[in-house]
Amino acid sequence: MNFLSSLISGLSLGSVYAIIALGYTMVYGISKMLNFAHGDVIMIGAYVSFIMSMHLGMNGWLALLVAMFVCTCLGVLIERLAYRPLRGTGSLAVLITAIGVSYFLQNMALLIWGANPRIFTSLFNGMAPIHAAGGQLNISAESIFTIAANIIIMIVLTLFVNKTKAGKAMRAVSEDNGAAQLMGINVNQSISLTFAIGSGLAAVAGVLMCSAYPVLIPTTGAMPGIKAFTAAVFGGIGSIPGAMIGGLILGIIEIFSRAYISTELADAIVFGCLIVVLLVRPTGLLGKKVHEKV
Repeated sequence: MNFLSSLISGLSLGSVYAIIALGYTMVYGISKMLNFAHGDVIMIGAYVSFIMSMHLGMNGWLALLVAMFVCTCLGVLIERLAYRPLRGTGSLAVLITAIGVSYFLQNMALLIWGANPRIFTSLFNGMAPIHAAGGQLNISAESIFTIAANIIIMIVLTLFVNKTKAGKAMRAVSEDNGAAQLMGINVNQSISLTFAIGSGLAAVAGVLMCSAYPVLIPTTGAMPGIKAFTAAVFGGIGSIPGAMIGGLILGIIEIFSRAYISTELADAIVFGCLIVVLLVRPTGLLGKKVHEKV
């Protein structure tokens, strides 16, 4: 039973990483930018949901919708003010700007909400766990909803990218920015939409994560953001199914490392597995090798 319990916990944690990783992989796939401020958008979403539900008495699900709206607007604003002026410049300038935006969001949260930890009330508070295997295995509502949300989001996002006009425009921008613009596609609009979707998903991930791990501080999104980026690279950055698979594998590795090896070494084992995978397959599990034309 300990094995099954750890597996479900790993799938639940991995689902959170996967939802965050989808934001990373979409932004990189469309605009070829690494938005390292993405983890801090998660934190903003969790704080907004906390304030709406705990201080304003709003229903938790409505608070989640408000958090998604705020983070969506924040993502578009970050892209417009911080990243769009740097489009076409070197990747180093974008990377430094992303780190700067990350620290700006952390310090803004510190000024507004302070450094004291807040105890986040679970979105599924009051829901009884499901008992399986004759009552020996308890599956929390957080785990069930998080895994289900990950699967639904991945399916909807895949259908959106492959079947809708906006999704096809995003794929065209990903393939060739200049050619897409010549064909009448609004590149700025496509990239802004990508940031909006990724940031909205970050709010969902923040609320789900804090429902399972209820301590909320201004640096809450920092380590999950790094691990989710690791998951995106693990699965093949730019691939939506790869982000999901990478997140799930990473979550399972982390939980099993904590349960059977060492809680102190769990993070080292996770990043060590990434190094091994990239040595064997540099593009990640589902990544495609890009041949540069000369």
